[in-house]
Parts: sequence; structure tokens; C-alpha cells
Amino acid sequence: MFDGLLRPRTDGGTEAFLPTPTVQCHAANLAFLPDGDLACVWFGGTQEGVSDISVHLSRLPAGSDRWLDPVQLSFDSGRSEQNPILFNAPDGDVWLLYTAQVAGNQDTAEVRRRISHDGGDTWEEPTALLGDDAPKGVFVRQVPVALGSGRILLPTFNCVALPGEKWVGNQDTASVWHSDDGGDTWTETPVPDSEGSVHMNIVPRTDGTLWACFRSRWADHVYESESTDDGQTWTPCRPIALPNNNSSIQARALGDAQLAMVMNYASQADATGRRVSLYDEIDDEGVKDTDGPVVAEPSFEGDEPTAFWGAPRAPMTLALSDDDGRSWPVTYDIENGDGYCMSNNSRDGINREMSYPSVVGGLNGDIHVAYTWHRKAIKHVHLDADTLARIRAARPTSAGPDLGGHADY
Repeated sequence: MFDGLLRPRTDGGTEAFLPTPTVQCHAANLAFLPDGDLACVWFGGTQEGVSDISVHLSRLPAGSDRWLDPVQLSFDSGRSEQNPILFNAPDGDVWLLYTAQVAGNQDTAEVRRRISHDGGDTWEEPTALLGDDAPKGVFVRQVPVALGSGRILLPTFNCVALPGEKWVGNQDTASVWHSDDGGDTWTETPVPDSEGSVHMNIVPRTDGTLWACFRSRWADHVYESESTDDGQTWTPCRPIALPNNNSSIQARALGDAQLAMVMNYASQADATGRRVSLYDEIDDEGVKDTDGPVVAEPSFEGDEPTAFWGAPRAPMTLALSDDDGRSWPVTYDIENGDGYCMSNNSRDGINREMSYPSVVGGLNGDIHVAYTWHRKAIKHVHLDADTLARIRAARPTSAGPDLGGHADY
């Protein structure tokens, strides 16, 4: 099953499970390499936060119907290396970006970079992208954006823990770092009113402005912000109609004001339970022995929300816009299920999420999507132009995790 071979889908297009040598796989990101190969990176090991988690890369060679066996690209035995990204830099180099943290403490993370000068065949040793003096807790998930001026924008989120407490996500905010010298030096711009808005994803619009969408720690909605000055300033974050379950989304421009977003069409309104945190099953030494998920009751301090963990991570939904993200009239479920994510346990098959998707447009009006499948594998779905045209014409609506249609959010 996990052999990398592309097979036909009932609804059109093809799908494959990438070859994955580790017990757990998560957080795919797709990119075309300079030679035309499609590449996918993700992190794998025994369980997120454990120090054997590292970055892996597989290629689908141009014209091939099978993904190649992956290669490991990070090797820090003392840190969990997560959220990899491939970026084709303006000078022709390929960057691999990822985070490295101690156990489940995302506030200890730093962003690391490896550079390839030969299209991803060989890589330089890792360095701290933002410098050795950069604040800890800076995280990445989405690809940088290169502007016509040569400026590179790197969207990040800041994982903050209160003194004496472990990180759970309650104080996370968003920032954009920009570089005008090819990535040698960086300057940070905080995004206003971004508490709880993370995984910032910047998309250039056809009118020259920038639009960004965000995952919500509060598991309520997708949020958005805009910039009209090449990322120098951003509007305060605000919710849009699409729901979010405190899990990753990704959006990419397809041309002619058309955008594709991949996401879970779910929110805390669909949850049947709530976890204490993302890392409630591990400690600083490794995986704990637990009798099941560590649940928590919603808690508030005054009017301040807390991060909501445990909302179902399903269905895997494709949303389409034809007006640069101002509306999303089509939401099509690529795959459905109950999305159970009250545990990250992959070894015993407890987790059933479909999450952390990535999307890229092809050369012929098609798109490629990759996502976590039950934290056991990375799944790739290719929707050709004819299949996408049928989806747009039918204007389907996501059934949501309960298969009963949209909830009223």
C-alpha cells in the first residue's frame, strides 16, 4: 500500500501513499524542483516531539508514476525536527527550512536552513536561518514568498510559554521576517491582532497586494490579513467564513485570481472531546505510558480564550476561489473520515487524522495535494484539469466530519 505507486481515484485523478520508513509521518510540503521533479518533505519518527523525529524527502520524477524511496535530511539526535519546507530561492538555490525543538517545548525551537546548489541532490550543513541570536520559539510551516523586488518574505509564528509553564499555544502570535539580501539578514514585522493566528500563509494577489490566511488556535475560523506595501505592514487578523479546527491549512495562487486552499472543514463545534495540549502524551524523556488521551475542560481567564486541541482533523477539503480569496464558493472533500486526533499514537493505530495538507499547481491546470494520513503515511492526490473542471461545475459543498453538511459557525 505504501509503495509510492500512483493509482486511479474513483472521482478522477490519481493517488499514492509515499514510501515511509518511520512509524509516524506528518506535515507534508510540496514543491517542484528545478529539474521538474515533484518533491515532498515531511517529518517522521516514532512520535511528534520525540528526538528521533527528523526530516525526509521523496521525489516523483517528471513523467513517472511512482514516488522514490525517501532520503533523510536532518540528523539532530537531541531535538525534534519538524515542519519542513522547500523553497526555490531567486538565485536558483533550493532551501530546506525546518524547526528544531526540545521534546514538546515549541518555545525552544529555532529555524534551520540547508541549501542545495544542485536542485536538491546534495545539501550544505544546517545553519540557524535567522542567526544565532534570534529569539527561541520561532516556527515555520508555510513557504517563503519572493517578490519582484528581490525581497523574500518568511511567514512565521511565535511559540510563547508563560514563566513556569509548558507551552500549549495560548500566547502564540504571527510575524513576517523579510530579507533584502538573499536571506543573509532578516528583519521581523509582527502581525497586529494575531494572538492565536498561526501558520501564516502569504499569497500574492493579481492586483499586486498580498493576502494571508491563518490557522486558529481557538479552532473557530480561518483568519486573514492583507498588505499593500510588499509586506512592510499588515492589517489586523480577522476571521472569514471558512472554519478551522486548530490544524494546518495551505493556499496557493493558480493564476487569473484563482486560489486553491486545502484544509479540514471542521472546528471546535464538531469536537467530541478536548486534549490538554498537542504533546500531552510525552515528557522531556520520551513517550509516556497513558491509558488514553489526556482530556481537559474548556478554560478561560476573563475573556481570553485558550488553545483548543482535539477537534476532528477531517475531512480533507479542497476550497476554490476565483476572486483572489475574497470568497470560497466551492468546498470539495478529497477524503473523509472521523478525523480522530485525541491521540498522536501511530504505533497502535489510534490516530485517524487527515491533516497538514500542502497544495501546488501543475503546468496544465492541474493540482497536487499531499497530507498526513492517520499519522502513518503521507498521501498524494493529483487532480487533473478535467477533474477540477468537473468539481468547479458541480460546485460541491463539504459534508463536514459528521457527513451531515455544514454546521452553522
